[in-house]
Amino acid sequence: MSDSSTTDRTDKTAIRDAATVIVLRDRATRPSVLMGQRGAKAAFMPSKFVFPGGAQDPGDRDVPLAEDLPAGCRARLLEDTEHAHVAEALPLTAIRELFEETGQVLGAPAPWESPPPDWQGFAATGHRPSAAGLQFVFRAITPPGRPRRFDARFFLVDVDALASDPDDFSAASDELSHLNWVALDEVRALDMPFITEVVLAEITARVHDTAPPASVPFFRNDDEESLFLRLRGRAL
Repeated sequence: MSDSSTTDRTDKTAIRDAATVIVLRDRATRPSVLMGQRGAKAAFMPSKFVFPGGAQDPGDRDVPLAEDLPAGCRARLLEDTEHAHVAEALPLTAIRELFEETGQVLGAPAPWESPPPDWQGFAATGHRPSAAGLQFVFRAITPPGRPRRFDARFFLVDVDALASDPDDFSAASDELSHLNWVALDEVRALDMPFITEVVLAEITARVHDTAPPASVPFFRNDDEESLFLRLRGRAL
């Protein structure tokens, strides 16, 4: 596991801490998730359909939350992350990446004094980031030999937690194309990374369970082996 404050940014194979967001819609009827397609020339997972997400920025650690992550999820992140300051910033990374890649706002109305550069667009919406609706549901480390490696934590959030119109992607960057809500019963038709398929299987299995998971799956890859573990931590 790497601390992104000490990671050599020139070493593209170093493991960087990252966060991914799975936004779930119509949970009680025909559940769907928000996905987009990476560019064909992207260095990491080109042309694949993925959830919004990305690497942690140092500035994420300096942004105060309007509402914190639920206590149980926060405790598990702290237990399962080597550096406490990385764990504290992961929900903020998730919220920032969701906004940058989709234009969706996970926040509460509140003023800012001096947002960091990467947060100025979010601040312009009149909201401060809120992690109250996030659930920590999965962790995965990118296998060796890839052009980019991430220690990614996946957060699930219900569409009702958004402060924005879930069908308005006008504020999105161009990092993901074909942003769309994809029904879980149709999502397998997309060209997705293997780990995205694994995460989707977990989400599908518990789509009608709104409580935090009793244990968090951890797909760990290193130079010697790949392991599928369960992070149990304290009872939630």
